[in-house]
Amino acid sequence: MALMFPRLARNFIKNGYFPTDEPTLERALSALAPCNGSMSILDPCAGEGVAIAEAAHALGREQVRAFAVEYDSERATHARQLVDRCLHADLMDALISRQSFGLLWLNPPYGDLERGVDGNIGYQGQGRARLEKLFYQRSLPLLQYNGVLVFIIPAYVLDAELVGWLTRHFADLRLYRAVDTQFKQVVIFGRRIRQREQNPGAARAARELMLQVGLGDIEAEALPDVWPFQPYCVPASPTEPEHFYRVTLEPAQFADEVQRLQGLWPSLETHLGAVHHSPRPPARVLSHWHLALALAAGAVSGVVTAKTGKVLVVKGDTHKEKSLTTEYQERDDGSVAETRILTDRFVPVIRAWDMTPGSSTLGQVLTIR
Repeated sequence: MALMFPRLARNFIKNGYFPTDEPTLERALSALAPCNGSMSILDPCAGEGVAIAEAAHALGREQVRAFAVEYDSERATHARQLVDRCLHADLMDALISRQSFGLLWLNPPYGDLERGVDGNIGYQGQGRARLEKLFYQRSLPLLQYNGVLVFIIPAYVLDAELVGWLTRHFADLRLYRAVDTQFKQVVIFGRRIRQREQNPGAARAARELMLQVGLGDIEAEALPDVWPFQPYCVPASPTEPEHFYRVTLEPAQFADEVQRLQGLWPSLETHLGAVHHSPRPPARVLSHWHLALALAAGAVSGVVTAKTGKVLVVKGDTHKEKSLTTEYQERDDGSVAETRILTDRFVPVIRAWDMTPGSSTLGQVLTIR
């Protein structure tokens, strides 16, 4: 089976898509073996779903439920053809039951994390903030104890922080160089354990090896053609994950709902405050202050239909602005005193949402100050 559909292959590097090369995939799968019972396996960065689908076939397709999460819509569409369930979602926007999977195949996006508009990078750690670490933190709780991790990352990402996490969370750690050396990847195998089950000597040896590989002091051994050790046994998962869904709506789902309802709500008056009685007219023409008070009180709000057929959802408000004036006064000694005066000014604002069918400004918010 090809690892990339030809239509997508030409752009995979540009889009940050680094699928597992076929020789590495075949050799890594030779290190896995099924246990008795039905298994659930997960790839949270699935791409086109080829790697996790091949893992399912290697373990026995009839007794494996393959799950995938993929951010790119086109690749998620392809993955759905190969796995049992695939979410088109960002892993950070997915709700997935903890400790539900016997195999975690993790080939995450590569790169440094950038701060969002709120200044937060969403990463909990003290070392270099990397995407590989973020996806590891998010994925680890999904793997059941005694479950198997296959972790594919660039060797230089193995710093003291990440190596510390791996040696605390996993036993039987083994590290090998990927067959394709273009991206300097290593493949890490491990079995998830509780910290009290850790073998200090083995953890120390694994830590030293991974740190040396991460620093470039030594090169990891190549992934063997034939697995020379006892294979990693993927444990059974008695039930399917209770939760496996995207928190927010997929764009296609949202578009379908808007089309079905002919808008976000079938009835404007139901959701935007229907007025069941006509307000009495004022005793006199409203002054600017009267208008400001009416706007601040929300009296000028709701659905307004003009005689011409134009339909607007109107909301009034009043906010306070400060007006600055500067005065200069000459003192007796010839110096000049500057006085700045800030005066409060109330500004009424009317915003109208155009809901007129066929209008050129349909859906736009018009503002009157």
